[in-house]
Amino acid sequence: MGRAFEYRKARKLKRWGNMSRTFTRIGKEITIAAKAGGPDPDTNPRLRALLHNAKAANMPKDTVERAIKKATDKDAGDYKEISYEGYGPFGIAIFVEAATDNNTRTVANVRSYFNKHGGSLGTQGSLTFLFDHKCVFKIKAKEGVSLEDLELELIDYGVDELVHDDEEGNEIMLYGAFEENSNIQKYLEDNGYEIISSEFERIPNDLKEVTPEQREQINKLLDKLEEDEDVQNVFHNMSEEETEE
Repeated sequence: MGRAFEYRKARKLKRWGNMSRTFTRIGKEITIAAKAGGPDPDTNPRLRALLHNAKAANMPKDTVERAIKKATDKDAGDYKEISYEGYGPFGIAIFVEAATDNNTRTVANVRSYFNKHGGSLGTQGSLTFLFDHKCVFKIKAKEGVSLEDLELELIDYGVDELVHDDEEGNEIMLYGAFEENSNIQKYLEDNGYEIISSEFERIPNDLKEVTPEQREQINKLLDKLEEDEDVQNVFHNMSEEETEE
């Protein structure tokens, strides 16, 4: 398996444990997409992709509809997407993505989490070089098309890793350059591939090893960040905990 797949797999297991948080996160993304590109998924590719994510997460239809409606509600908060970068204890790089209607509140909260747990918030862009920004698609495999054939087709679209996501080979994860997201999505839709979900990930270039005691301290900061209602994603370069097979 590739580096991106293994990092994402470990992170995903932890992150999708809380369904209510997942619904809140996807709901905000849907509202932002509908506000930016309109409420019609037929003419809004980003919204169309997010509706796949909502379906994959078993998000109730009325919750999805409320998120779309909120984009045109004048009384609803106007979410802005913003990122924060800093170092946790023991030099672990942490990238925080938020969607907030009050940046003053959010940055104050994020800074306090870093400070209280032995870290420090840095300047925007200071950690960009430590992570690869990727778009990630999960699709249904198509009968008669091998992973190798699909890779040859998509390599010109910036895709650099494809792996089967299940033992039966029915689902495929593909990773590509962040800026090629719309081109990859268009190719998949135009060629009849069923998109199960699509997301953006920041994959660390290198993972830092830590002791169990250090991991415990770092996880306290990561958990606090994940629990904040304004925070959408938290990425880091700490090595994943080894699990017994």
